[in-house]
Parts: sequence; C-alpha cells; structure tokens
Amino acid sequence: MACSSAPHLRSIPWTYTTRPLSPSFTRSERKVSLFSDRTNRTVGSLSISGSVSPTCVEQSDAGTTNNTSSGLRELCQGHVPDHVLRRQVFRFSLEFGWRNGSFGILDNAEAEEVGYIVPTNVQREALPVLFSGRDCVIHAQTGSGKTLAYLLLIYSVVNAQRSSVQALIVVPTRELGMQVTKVARMLAAKSPELDSEQGSCTVMALLYGGTLRRHKSWLKVEPPAIVIATLRSLCQMLDKQILKLDTMRVLVIDEVDFMFNSSKEVSSLKKLLTAYSSINNRQTVFASASIPQHRRFLYDCIQQKWTKADVVHVHVNPVQPLPSCLYHRFVVCDKRERNSTLLHLLQSDTPQSAIIFVGEQSEKSKKAGNAPPTTALFEFLKTSYGGCLELVLLEEDMNFNQRAASLTDLKQSGGYLLVATDIAARGVDLPETTHIYNFDLPRDAINYLHRAGRTGRKPFSDSKCFVTSIIAAEERFVLQRFENELLFHCDELFF
Repeated sequence: MACSSAPHLRSIPWTYTTRPLSPSFTRSERKVSLFSDRTNRTVGSLSISGSVSPTCVEQSDAGTTNNTSSGLRELCQGHVPDHVLRRQVFRFSLEFGWRNGSFGILDNAEAEEVGYIVPTNVQREALPVLFSGRDCVIHAQTGSGKTLAYLLLIYSVVNAQRSSVQALIVVPTRELGMQVTKVARMLAAKSPELDSEQGSCTVMALLYGGTLRRHKSWLKVEPPAIVIATLRSLCQMLDKQILKLDTMRVLVIDEVDFMFNSSKEVSSLKKLLTAYSSINNRQTVFASASIPQHRRFLYDCIQQKWTKADVVHVHVNPVQPLPSCLYHRFVVCDKRERNSTLLHLLQSDTPQSAIIFVGEQSEKSKKAGNAPPTTALFEFLKTSYGGCLELVLLEEDMNFNQRAASLTDLKQSGGYLLVATDIAARGVDLPETTHIYNFDLPRDAINYLHRAGRTGRKPFSDSKCFVTSIIAAEERFVLQRFENELLFHCDELFF
C-alpha cells in the first residue's frame, strides 16, 4: 500500500522483520542488518513510546505506487509555482543535452532519463508528505532524487519578494554544498525563454570558512531567501548574530547520519536544531541514503525535539540497498603491488569516467612528513597512466578554491579519473562515472555504500557500472562483512 497524500495515512499495526534476540530464536533469525524491513511495504504507525508515534512510509524494491501515471508536474501542481516547474524541465533538459553534445531542449524521453519529468520513487512518496507541511526523514538510495524533492518543497513555501532567510540547507562538505547550490540556483534563475515576469529567489552559499566578509554584508543589507551552508560556516554567522533564523520556514539537514556521527559537528548540529530555531516554527527535513537503526533515530528526533512528534519516515526501501546495476569485484594482491594492479585494471576496463577512493593519511604519517596517499597515487598515475582520461585530485587538505577547481575540471572534461578521499563519497553527483575503485577499503559498510553510490546514478538507466576493491588477502573477511550487511555479491578477478 502506498499513500498519495499525507492526510490519508492510515494507522495499522507495524510488522517487524528483525526481532529481539531470544534463546528460542534460531541463528538465522538473530541476524540484524543495517537495512531491515526489506520486503515490507506498509504504511503504518510505529509506536515507540506512549505518546510517540511517527508515521512510517516504507516501500520495497521497485517501489511503484498506485499513482504511477502521475508526472512530476502533477505531483507539484498547486504547490510549486508553475514558472519554477517550467524552468526546472527547461534547464535540466538543457544541461543534460549539453553534456551529451547538443544544445537544444531535449525530447521527453531523454528528459525522463534524467528523472526530471517522470518522478523517481522517493519523489513520488516524499513530495505529498513534504507538501502537507509535516516533518520528514527521507531515507532512500544514493542518486534517487532526494535533493530535488526537498528543493521543490522549499520553492513551494518561499516568497521571492520577501527579503529574509526562509529556508536553510545544511550539508557536511563544501563539495556537496556547491552541487546543491548549483541545482537551487538553476531552479531559481530567471529564464527569458520561459517567463520574464516572475521574480527569482536569491540563494547564498556559506561554504568557504574564513572571514566571509562579502556574505556578512549581503546578510545585513538584503538577506537571501535560501541559505546553503556547512555547519562550521553557519555557526560563525549565527554566533555573531549576523544570520538570524526568525523567519526560517524550512530546515534541511542533508546526509544527516554523517552529521550526527561526526564528533566535531554533532554538538553544533544539536544546538542548531534546538537553540537557534524551534520545531514549532519550521518544517524539518532530514535526508540520507543510510540511516542505521532508523527506528532509534526517529525516537531520538522526537524525544530530543529535533522534529515534531508526527514526523514521517519516508523509506523507499529496496530489496538491495545498492543499485542493481552495480557489478562488484575484488582483486587480491600484495600491498606493494597495488599501484601496478590498479594500472592493469584501468587499462583492461577502459572506464568512461572513474573515481579512485584512497584512505585518509594517518596522524603518524603526517608527523613523519610523508605525502598524503592520494597525492602519492596521483603522482604515480601522472607518470604511468597513458589513457585519455583527465587526472583530477580531490582531498581534504586542499583549500576551497583548489577543491572547487577540481570539481569544475570534472564537469568540463570529456572523461575523468578522480583520485579522492571519502570527501567525494557523500552526495557528489557525477552521473558519468562508470567505475569505482577502492584503492583502500572504506572503514565500514556505510562508507562502502556511499562510495559505490557515486556510480549508477542515472535513475532510468540500466547500464552496468563497476565497483572494484583492491585488497590484501587478510582483508577478504572485511569485504565479506560488507557483502553480508549490504546484501551484494562480490566476484574475484584474477590476472
């Protein structure tokens, strides 16, 4: 059962697929995964305590609803201004056409491939809830359209004629912030071809750190309607009372699980949710592809007053947490042979575009004055890789301008080979990526999910993409644990 609009949600008993441990249960029944309820497709009320009962909207696998004929325009009709919807289709069709070598507006079939005319499953499930005004936790696969869903909500409530901050989007990294800002500005920008009479919302990106002098002046003179910020930059402005959230109507926390799991940011995030603004005066939206123990998270949201008590959990829950178009592989080799193994893979795979994920530099290595492993691998590839892909480096120690330049290089190149740390694993949308290489294994299954989610990001495409891990023999059990938790199979490659 799926819901067409939030007011019609029915409260029915909830069915768990993972049960409390008990001596009477078999070993198979005791297995608890990061992603439970894979086969459930229910709309119900999950009672966590006497007065706490967030609504859960769960959908399995393909996630089709009874209203499959509705397009994105029909879902948004009466909520999002028509000129925004028309700009949306025009601009995203135009950008997709530019990437593919043409400059005209594409036909519907090509636009549908990007997912901006035919809604993705998460958009179909989340938008009615968001437009109802209820707080929402959007929990769905990487590349499933969560960003556009919450941006359409924002454009349904902001008043372009009002000079005040009406929506705030908090992101964990500058790279994700730049990407969200680009999409938000594309939707907001005036398009003479479509409608020159409509005003446009101003969008500010608080992503840079440092003094932010220009932004301070902007906030004082003419506050923007939408602010997209990293938590550090945001708190600078809030602590100095340069930015005020009195008129904020929508608060979005993107990659919320990452934010709460970051020891550096969790206290600031909690302060933002409870001290700087009140749940009674705003609509709160959390979004992520991975929310481990999501029932506990919903409980905390309500008890800690991060959201209202009737928060809705929209969980477009596939049978497999990872896109089905991904083919997972691994190569076992000695640590000293990893460079040559990677080179061999690149030569045999001939990827269209690829991301190579490398582990972060240890404190011991930093103190010893060694080059970061990303830099070392990048320099090796510069001298040894003879392919046609453009080499690009992205790591935490680069300043903002360098990181922005790297992303620009990726967008403008015909094909790229990006060497990066996990800074590129969250939210960065590079739909042309066909191959992921784990030069170092991620810390856990969640990070594997987000790394792998950088490919296979075209919602209506079934083209096969590849995720390859280069491991030592003693690391095989780690990869097997990821397979068990994320329900995928990994094939071994032999050279």
